[in-house]
Amino acid sequence: MKLTFRWYGEKDSISLKYIRQIPNMSGVVTAVYDTPVGDAWSDKSVAKLKELCVGSGLEMEVIESIPVHEDIKMGCGKRDLYIENYCKNIRTVAKHGVKCVCYNFMPVFDWLRTTMHHPNKDGSDSLAYSYEDFLKVDPNNLHLPGWDESYTPEELQELLKAYKNISHAQLFDNLVYFLKKVIPVCEEVGINMAIHPDDPPWDIFGLPRIISNEKDLDALFAAVPSTRNGLTLCTGSFGAGRKNNLVRMAEKYTAQGRVHFVHLRNVLWTDDKDSFCEVGHCSKDGSLNMAAIVKALVDNGFNGYVRPDHGRNIWDEGGKPGYGLYDRALGAAYINGLFEAAQYIKK
Repeated sequence: MKLTFRWYGEKDSISLKYIRQIPNMSGVVTAVYDTPVGDAWSDKSVAKLKELCVGSGLEMEVIESIPVHEDIKMGCGKRDLYIENYCKNIRTVAKHGVKCVCYNFMPVFDWLRTTMHHPNKDGSDSLAYSYEDFLKVDPNNLHLPGWDESYTPEELQELLKAYKNISHAQLFDNLVYFLKKVIPVCEEVGINMAIHPDDPPWDIFGLPRIISNEKDLDALFAAVPSTRNGLTLCTGSFGAGRKNNLVRMAEKYTAQGRVHFVHLRNVLWTDDKDSFCEVGHCSKDGSLNMAAIVKALVDNGFNGYVRPDHGRNIWDEGGKPGYGLYDRALGAAYINGLFEAAQYIKK
């Protein structure tokens, strides 16, 4: 496996210098953040990112993400133009050595939490989703943690209105349409597309979610059989869905050659409904058996990219919730140990 770390470019509060010092760190996962969704990225922007990474002793082989425009998801408007631009972006990043693109097909929100600072017993705080708090949210007057700066109230209501008549089947068909245009380009330039699961893996505000479980993945891979059409196995996102068997999914899709990227993090189910909070990476801290998941990956020949996912805010670190340095660095060290142990046992 190749251990990587999410980096939000030059404006990230965490420097490449610090990331490079994490043991066994091979590279960063990044993107171009100053271009409107749907537009083509400039070669200059991608080249600059690559230069910064290489200059710090880090690879840039994973892009997370090239966002998918809402017109593509809804199958309307300028979707063919945006897909054409997406294919241009695939060619541009491939030119600079990118091997994997993580993306999602979630309508409007690509993640949802009800708080960014859930207090944990150890004194840290983390992202969390409370079923009871979600029930109190007024869909007609949405104010959501992390999203209030992304959309104006008017923009948000227009998007929700636009999706009202789009079913799960239609959204799925639009994903397949998109991939049938993009995957041939990926095959040509040697890039793997790795779809990120819904976060959390159930419908919200009437918006359909279509990558939430094994059934969804099986349908997607049957519709677009190329193994360039693969998966970001996000244990936290799938793990929030209590019926998802993460060990079995790791075994199954790794054996199929579909797992191109792995986000490793733990979650703790906090009631008998859908509530969960994000915790430290260790198995004992949450509801997921992280050691068993990693062993399933190794036993089935996984050789892709891994990154520690959301971390807690610890040691009074400020900054972007879920994306501080300290707890993700601890998570990276833990991941190193899990993979080394699993590989030793396999021998």
